[in-house]
Amino acid sequence: MVMMEAAAIATRFLNPSPNPSSISNPVLRTVPCRRRQPRLLAVRCVQTPSPSHNPNLARGPPLSCSAVASDQAAPAGIPRHRLAGLVDEFRSLPEPLDRVKRLLACAASLPAFPESGRVPANRVMGCTAQVWLSVAVDELGRMRFAADSDSEITKGFCACLVSVLDGALPEEVLELRPEDFGHLNVVGLPVKAHSRINTWHNVLISMQKRTKALIAKREGRPSLDPFPSLVIGADGIEAKGSYAEAQAMFLSPDELKIQELANVLREKKIGVVAHFYMDPEVQGILTAAQKLWPHIHISDSLVMADRAVKMAEAGCEYITVLGVDFMSENVRAILDQAGYNKVRVYRMSSELIGCSLADAAASPSYMMFLEAASNSPPSLHVIYINTSLETKAYGHELVPTITCTSSNVVQTILQAFAQVPELNVWYGPDSYMGANIAELFRQMADMTDDEISRIHPEHNRNSIISLLSRLRYYQDGNCIVHDMFGHEVVERITELYCDAFLTAHFEVPGEMFSLAMEAKQRGMGVVGSTQNILDFIKSRVQEALDRDADDHLQFVLGTESGMVTSIVAVVRGLLASRESRAKIKVEIVFPVSSDSVSRTSSVNGSQGLNPDVASDLTKLAVVPGVTAGEGCSINGGCASCPYMKMNSLTSLLRVCQQLPDKDGAIRAYEANRFNTTTPHGKSVAAIGCEPILHMRHFQVTLTTSKC
Repeated sequence: MVMMEAAAIATRFLNPSPNPSSISNPVLRTVPCRRRQPRLLAVRCVQTPSPSHNPNLARGPPLSCSAVASDQAAPAGIPRHRLAGLVDEFRSLPEPLDRVKRLLACAASLPAFPESGRVPANRVMGCTAQVWLSVAVDELGRMRFAADSDSEITKGFCACLVSVLDGALPEEVLELRPEDFGHLNVVGLPVKAHSRINTWHNVLISMQKRTKALIAKREGRPSLDPFPSLVIGADGIEAKGSYAEAQAMFLSPDELKIQELANVLREKKIGVVAHFYMDPEVQGILTAAQKLWPHIHISDSLVMADRAVKMAEAGCEYITVLGVDFMSENVRAILDQAGYNKVRVYRMSSELIGCSLADAAASPSYMMFLEAASNSPPSLHVIYINTSLETKAYGHELVPTITCTSSNVVQTILQAFAQVPELNVWYGPDSYMGANIAELFRQMADMTDDEISRIHPEHNRNSIISLLSRLRYYQDGNCIVHDMFGHEVVERITELYCDAFLTAHFEVPGEMFSLAMEAKQRGMGVVGSTQNILDFIKSRVQEALDRDADDHLQFVLGTESGMVTSIVAVVRGLLASRESRAKIKVEIVFPVSSDSVSRTSSVNGSQGLNPDVASDLTKLAVVPGVTAGEGCSINGGCASCPYMKMNSLTSLLRVCQQLPDKDGAIRAYEANRFNTTTPHGKSVAAIGCEPILHMRHFQVTLTTSKC
């Protein structure tokens, strides 16, 4: 009988019915649930004393969940007492099945949610099932909550949260933290069901965000201005804010320019590799031209050289690189390694196209960092791919070196520590990424061995604790784009977008990294490379399409705004891939600092300044290559990379039309081979490629080669 009941509950849980009354379970069926519907109800979970003569109830008493009106004000501190009681109840149930029963009982007693409230504005993002939340303030200034879900387990989670917080004072709602609900889990659930545990966190955050907004409105406090954003739907794109309008301007590119570019590429057998951070106009044209000429590729820096080799294999005689100089260097060197010496490689400017990270790694202080590494054997230098070939070569002569990217850096370092006992790892030059890696490893030191092994199978708590003191990172290098995601931006994200999906590049400052990691832990965020960010957005949009219900997904873009062109292309493709009556909107939020300096918003950056100083600021050239609307901050950092913006459509067409360059008119644009030698007399090109080849070996074999 007990086995039959367990099977029924498990079946009911894994295949939820929209009708709670259909649960075939004698324990739940005998629970009296009063369903009165006053203005707002709270849920009270009460233990019913178990008869001592019934041995079947020895594992824990059944739970009676009664919907009771809570119009009277609850005494201060009651939410904490309610939560403590709920925690005690769950602790008393060691078996996962008993916890499932308890959640289902509470779900069955949650007051009916009005059909008019099942709208996208009331949806809670990040939950596997659909969750609706309604929040109000009563005449006594207390918070009133109502919730519902199309999953019975998720509905049970919501019922417990409502039972704790309904009728609480605003400050009592805001003082609770997700970890306070840590014991209210259902251990041992299947993977898909286990993801519903994130509901505790995501619904609580939505409750707190909406509480803050209602109280601010009631007190007459002005609300913070939202960040600019693009809203993508099946019926088009809506730009909110001038910065977003600037990004959206080129998402529907000029057909004549598309045809002009495709024609010259085809005629002269030119391949194009471009970084995600390109100017929106360039990306818009390139994305559209891909349909007419297949040898165009937009990606992160890791893939650019690989695709250039494939283009050469397909017969391309020239490769144009739209990126910064270290990218064209890598393309040139890898083509030579692959035997395509005759394929010419061209940059998009006669000027140097710099990179703040590459510049940091070329500094004397970075060489001192490497000399310290060479004096501390055994050492491995893990260098970010966003550096010059010359830096890689000089570094490799001083200490064994392997290149990494933001998507493989964690696995590279963990594998190196696993392979070489007592190894010292020296990472550079990105200081933020180095600090974030160190913080990630510190967090891993608090995980269980099983959790750590899922990240890397050869590590456990002892090995992670041991390696912490042997990881060193360079402390004076950063990306001017990701430097912008500092304290002010994080504060506004926390206030306005705490319930949105949060994406962050591994290069962001620590505050943004911690915020994104917290979101990642509850299924609401991603930290990694540009490709990782694109894949995350794609997967969440696909999940929304699979649910086939009206939805509004909001993503905070914690990286360079040029990513939006590729994001829009992917989202548009997904929305067009199936016919559905569901209205799904995808909003991409640009967290641009309020002290941005650009010609399109000079007034905002000049408030409170002497008129002469303000006038000078409007003429300020932040770094070479800046045009307009780039969103660069006077405190450091840019929402879009000014160096990347030196790659214009005009330059691309000029280079392509001049090929072949018989009279040397564009000689300054060509990515030349390194003919220089290292201090030990070896070829910079040959030695500089070795760390990249070591990385490629690792990606194929998942072991670090002997550097």
